[in-house]
Order: sequence, then C-alpha cells, then structure tokens
Amino acid sequence: MNDNKKSIYTESIINDFKDGEKLLEGLKNCITIFGSSRTPECDDYALLAQKLGFNLAQKEINVITGGGNGIMQAANKGAYKSHNAESVGLNILLPLEQTLNPYTTKSLRFNHFFSRKYMLVKYSKACVVFPGGFGTLDELFEVLTLAQTGKLNGFKVFLVGEEYWKYLIKFLKKSLYKNGMIEKKDLEIIKLTDDIKFIEEEIEKLLD
Repeated sequence: MNDNKKSIYTESIINDFKDGEKLLEGLKNCITIFGSSRTPECDDYALLAQKLGFNLAQKEINVITGGGNGIMQAANKGAYKSHNAESVGLNILLPLEQTLNPYTTKSLRFNHFFSRKYMLVKYSKACVVFPGGFGTLDELFEVLTLAQTGKLNGFKVFLVGEEYWKYLIKFLKKSLYKNGMIEKKDLEIIKLTDDIKFIEEEIEKLLD
C-alpha cells in the first residue's frame, strides 16, 4: 500500500469514528439489538424484535441496530412506530445487506467493520442478540470480550432464542468454563431468555 492509499485508508477510519460520535453524541438510554439480516418479516423472532423495539422506545429508550434488513429492520420498525425515542441504524455495504432499512431516525453508513461494531455498543448499556449467522456471532463475541475486559462496565447481553442458542451456552460452560478459559462471572454477562418482558425490566434497572 503506497502512502496515498494509506492516507485515504487512515482518513476513512477517522471519519467512521468522528461521524459516529457526531451522530450519537448526547444520546442517553440506548440499547443495541443484533440479529440476522436474512430473517423474514413474518418470522416469530422478527415479530419479537419489533415488539421489543416498540416497547423500549415507548419508555424513551433509544434503539440502535446495524440498520439492515431482517431482525435489524424489525427492531428499528418497532422503535420508529413508537415516535418516542430514536431509531438508529449504523449500516455498512454488504453483499446481502446493501440498503439501509426505512425505519431509522438517525443513520450512518460505515466504511469499516471494526469501527461500526464499536460504535454500535459504545453508547449502550446492554445488547439483545436474536438468532443470526457469522456476523451476529462476530458482534456477540466482540461485545462479550469488551465486557469481560472492562471496556464496557456493567454491560449485559441478552440472548433471545433459547432453542437457537442453547448449544452455544452449553459449549461455553462445558468447554470454555470447564477448561478454565473463562470465569463464572464471564458467563453471568449473558442472560438466555425468550421473555422480552423480563428483558425490558432488566434493561430499565440498568438505566436507573
């Protein structure tokens, strides 16, 4: 990479963080929702995400997603329909996620994954993770690492989809924890539940 390309690359990284901070500056009471961009609108998890987004926004809790389709669109749609909080979409150009969903009140398209992932949770107190693929897993483990290492103090992770995530939880307990790779307190960062009312109540406690 020549000096000119390095300069352009560096500038695009700086712009991601500057633009992200400008967009989200001053926003309080934020929650991030992750999940697959491939989930159909009629899927039970998409309907749950939409309901959760609406309920949180009704309580003046801002909803942040990756701005794409599927679960992200569902959560944004719920928050958008509330008209009582911000519905934020932090998008990135991907082969299967090329457009920003139409249910955002604040949005930004990022150049880089790492800057986008950080800004997705920087202003949040918790994240709710619905079923998803590699991208969702990447976001989940990024957040778990940041919370484990104290970069996101008091941050909680809620996994929605007991049947979907149960084998992952089993792996964390039976392999990572059993072999001393993580501690019990690291497992306590995660709450596995399909009860969105419970999630709403726990989030409200975090925001008190």
